[in-house]
Parts: sequence; C-alpha cells; structure tokens
Amino acid sequence: MIAVAKTIRSVFGAGAMPVHHLRQIGHLLSGNAASSVLMLVSVGIAARALTTEKFGVFVLVLTFVRLVERIARFESWQPLIKFASELEAAGDMRQLSRLHLYGLMLDVAAAATAAAAAVLIAGFFAPMVGLSDAYFELVAIYSVATLCNVTGMPTAALRLAGRFRTIAYVQLPGQVLRIGFALMCWHYGLGVKSFLVAWAAAQVLGSALFLHRGFAALRAEGVPNPLRASPRHLRRDFPGFLSFASSTNLSMTMRTLTQEADTLLVGGLAGPTQAGFYHLAKRLAKLAQQVGAQAQAVLYPDMARLWTRKDRAALRALTGRVQLALGGIGIAVLLVAVVAGEAFVTTAVGSNYAAVGPLLIAQIVSVIFIMHAAPSRSVLLSMGRPQLVLVVVAFGTALFFAGALLLIPHLGAMGASLAQILFAAFVALWMDVAWRAGLKRAPDPIAPRRTGPP
Repeated sequence: MIAVAKTIRSVFGAGAMPVHHLRQIGHLLSGNAASSVLMLVSVGIAARALTTEKFGVFVLVLTFVRLVERIARFESWQPLIKFASELEAAGDMRQLSRLHLYGLMLDVAAAATAAAAAVLIAGFFAPMVGLSDAYFELVAIYSVATLCNVTGMPTAALRLAGRFRTIAYVQLPGQVLRIGFALMCWHYGLGVKSFLVAWAAAQVLGSALFLHRGFAALRAEGVPNPLRASPRHLRRDFPGFLSFASSTNLSMTMRTLTQEADTLLVGGLAGPTQAGFYHLAKRLAKLAQQVGAQAQAVLYPDMARLWTRKDRAALRALTGRVQLALGGIGIAVLLVAVVAGEAFVTTAVGSNYAAVGPLLIAQIVSVIFIMHAAPSRSVLLSMGRPQLVLVVVAFGTALFFAGALLLIPHLGAMGASLAQILFAAFVALWMDVAWRAGLKRAPDPIAPRRTGPP
C-alpha cells in the first residue's frame, strides 16, 4: 500500500503532493489494508462457521449497535483539529490541554449514551430490522464494546502530532485477537453469541490501546495531560466548539444512516440472508474506500492550517490533485473487481456467497464517488462550513432512502447498492461545486497586487 502512495506521486508529478503526505498516506493505507484483511479473515471464519441465516443475524446485531453508537457519539476530532490549529499558532499549551479535555468529555458522555441507548431501544426497533426478541441478549453483549469506544480525542491528538504510523498499526493487535477468538469459536462449534463476545473483546482492546497512544502523543507534543486540566467554563472559553461539533456530528449521522442503517433496511425488507450478502460486499468494497478516508485523515489538519494562513492557491491545488489521484485508484480497483471479484468472494467465504460478486461491483462504483468527495469535505470543514456539509448529506440521505425503499423490495440487496450509488454521486457533485465556489469567492489574499498600470 505504500506503493500506492508512490504511484500517485509518479503519475501526477513531483509537485502533486508533498513527500511527507505520501509517506503518511502510505502508512495509513498499509495499516488499514492489513486491518481490513484481518477483519475479512475473521468475518470469513464467522461466515463459514455459521449458516447464512445465522451469519445474517450476526451482521444485523453488529450493525444495529454500531448504528446507535454512531448516531449518539460525537466525532470530536473534527472540531478539535479545527480549533487546535488556531491555538497552535498562539502556542497556548494550557488551552490546548483544556480543549482536548472538552473533546474527551464529549466522547465519554456519547459512548455511555450510545451503550445505554442500544440496549434500551433494541426491544422496540430490533424486530423491525429482522431481529426477534430472542436476540436482545446479543445486542446487550456487543454494547459493552460501544461503552469503551472513546476515540475522538485520541484521533485528533495523533493526527495533529502527525502520528499516522501509530494510527495505522495500533489497531492490528485487536484484529489478531479477533481472529484467534473466531477460530476458537469455529473449532468448538459455538454459536452467534460466542462470536459476538469475541468481536466485543477485540474492540475493547483496540479502543484501550488507541486511547493510550493518544495521551502519549499529547505528552510528546508538550501538551499537559487533559485529565489534569480545569473543566470549568469550557463552553464559555471555546465559543463555537459545540455548535461546530453538533453540525459535523449531524452530518456524520446522516452518513451513518446510509452506511449502517442500509444493512438493517435490507434485513427488514429482504431478510437476514440478503443482509449478510450486502454486508460482505460493503466490507470488501471498503478496502478501496480506505484510500480516500486515509487521504482525508492526513490532509485535513494541513488543509485547516492552509485556510488559517489564507493560502487559498495551495489549498485549491492540493485538493484538485488528490481528487484526481483518488479517482484513478478507484477506477483501477473497479476493473479488478469486474475481472476477479466473484472468484475472490467464493474463495474467501465459500460458494454459498457467490451472489456477493455483483453487489461488490456496485458498491465499488459508489466508493469511487465517496473517495472523490473526501477531500471536498475536508476543504469545506477547513473553511468553517460544517452546516453546508450537513445540508448536502441530509439531501443525499433523503435521496438514498427514497431509492432504497423503492428498489429493495424488488431487487433485494442490489437495490440498496444502487441507492448507495445515487447517494454518493449526488453528494460528490454538490460538495465539489461548493468548495470550488467558496474558494472562488475568497481570492487568495497573499497573492501580489498590482500597484501600477497594467
């Protein structure tokens, strides 16, 4: 995967992207590729150990809890990076510590809320998505992982410190543990409950390691321990932080509805087996989506700094070149999927899942649009326009659900995949127009001005 980053540079020229960005993206891609492969191994073990229907139940429980978590949690890393980039220039380490405490408090409150909410609402809504009351206990088991998932503040700390190698590889021990537990469950012929315990244990370990490395990054950067900072008057001292966080989290919630609730929708309208097929296709397509996600992770802090320095020309050039590179990678992945996608699926999880092949191709088409939109979203957040991002995603989400409700009853999982393409294309186009128009209305103030006649 580091070779992918080098390929971007060789294809688009030495000026396409700074070397340190390529190296960071390469590490993130390598780490996430390894993590995704390990995840696919564990998912493949579960798919082979369980019947297609029981595997579908397993997927629906995971998806239900993750959906509640992502609706309830705060993505505090986004406002933290935006506000911290301004405090860094002033060198105010005390306020940086308090700012990270603010984010951490939001993360903890959101995690506790999500864990409790998943259990409380399971009895009301789980039957609507294909989970009977008999599976209530399974939801409670996996909710333990949600309670420990405090990742917003450490994500911001690691990204601001440039610790992308740590972000890339710290998740691997949890994935290896998950495979070990999954093999044990398979060997002893255990059921869905045991697989969910394995997934929850691995998630708790990964979250604990990630939080530890986040605090270590702050310490290395000279930022005092946030746990020792004063929590008094945080909202007053950081005006606009909570509204920025609320806007970005609402937009993330909208995206979650298309990335998690879609599986539940397939389960409710087409049954657990179709939901299992759909989940596998999404998991495989996510291997390609990681390229765009990690490019955004690396570039967003620098985009925020470029906007703070009002270097519009550099921001425009960086975003356009990255979009071009990501589009080329996405098309290459699509061609590979068309040629060998179905063979790969049957080899990985068995011939019972051959129907996943066409779903994979449709998912990758939507991923290409998502990859293209990732840099656009970062620019808009850097410009302080989370409300616009929210509006775009809200309209796109409405479009997705309209398409899904019309298509799933007739096409099953493929209907949801086509609705994903509609959503992703709509969001990519609107965000692209928005950030280019925003930069055009704000000419680069550092450009030299003519003082004499032309």
